[in-house]
Parts: sequence; structure tokens; C-alpha cells
Amino acid sequence: MTEEYFFASNLKYLRNKFNLEQQELAEELGKKSGSTVSDWERGKFVPRIGTLNQLAERFNISVNDLMRTDLTVHTPIAPNMIEVKEMVKIPVLGTIACGEPIDAIENVSEYRSLLRESMPSGELFYLEAQGDSMEPKIANGSYVLCRKQEDVETGEIAAVLVNGDQETTLKKVIKQGETILLVALNESYSPYIITQDNPARIVGKALRVETEL
Repeated sequence: MTEEYFFASNLKYLRNKFNLEQQELAEELGKKSGSTVSDWERGKFVPRIGTLNQLAERFNISVNDLMRTDLTVHTPIAPNMIEVKEMVKIPVLGTIACGEPIDAIENVSEYRSLLRESMPSGELFYLEAQGDSMEPKIANGSYVLCRKQEDVETGEIAAVLVNGDQETTLKKVIKQGETILLVALNESYSPYIITQDNPARIVGKALRVETEL
């Protein structure tokens, strides 16, 4: 049997075991349609490693067992020992610039899921990074998990509204007396200087970066 065959049958088996609909599982993984899960279960293709890790964590098994063990015949964990882990949907509020500022954060564009037990404290939201000014730490297309707060310590990375709250950017915040610098990690970019005449507003602290492979 191929790994693709085991993955497809294992996914369907585990989804049914946990009483999950295809759409429900898709939403937990940050996908918009249950047809993606349907394609996996029909063996049309296998998801990327990041999604495989999410699935393995969701069902409390290893990626190796998910791919290489026929769970419909041999389940490495006894059914009554499987721990159902609670997932929480975190809103993605839009795209944030890692470069020149872009239009301010819009309404919820999608959701991504986190295990409740691994969630940081506070009101959380995701932003999708755009641009290269925060590379290599934050790559273009990465999802940045943020906690809503109005200030950060100097040296921390924050989501910041600039130009009268009309544009938003993701930068390291450096405080120097009355002046605040928004500094890129990519040295090709100059600091963005915040003063009384050029104000800004911190809306969140960056906590974690997730990159799709």
C-alpha cells in the first residue's frame, strides 16, 4: 500500500471517529471548503507538511502513523485513551505590510485554528504578512499571531496603524525618548519615524509566526 492510500483512509477513519464533518475539519485547519478534505480522503492529493502536522496534533497521533500505518486495522492508541483536543478559531483580520505601509486592517477574511491548551493569553488575532522587510524572521505570506494590546516593550515586534489609522505595518518598535522608530529586520529598509507630528497607534504585539510550506 502507498502512503497516499493510508493517509486517505486514515483521515476518513479518524474524522468519523471524532464525529467531524468535512466542512468542520476544514474550518479547524483554516481551509474555506470541505471539498479540500474530500479530495484528501479520495486520494487526489496529500496536504503540505504543515497541514499534516496540524492533523496529527488534532487526532493525537504522529505524522508517521497518519501516513504509514493503516489505522483502520491497527490503532496505536486505544480508542478509550484518545484525548479529544479542543480547537479554537482565531480570526485572520487581513494583510499587514512588511515593507511600505498599506491600507488599514479590514474585517475578518478567514479563520485559523489553535489548540486551546497551546494558546497564549489575551484577545488573539492573525495577520497575513506581505512584503520582505521583516525577512528572514517573518516571510512574505506568513501568518502572524498577535495579541491585542496598545503598547509593547522596546525591541518587540508590533502591528502598528500609521498615517491617521489609514495604513498598517508590522515592525520592531524602538523607543528613544519622545521618538519611536518602527524598524525593519531587513537592513535594506530605513526606519519609519514616529513623532508628535507623525503619530501612530500600536494595535497588537506579534507573538508567533506560522508559514505554509
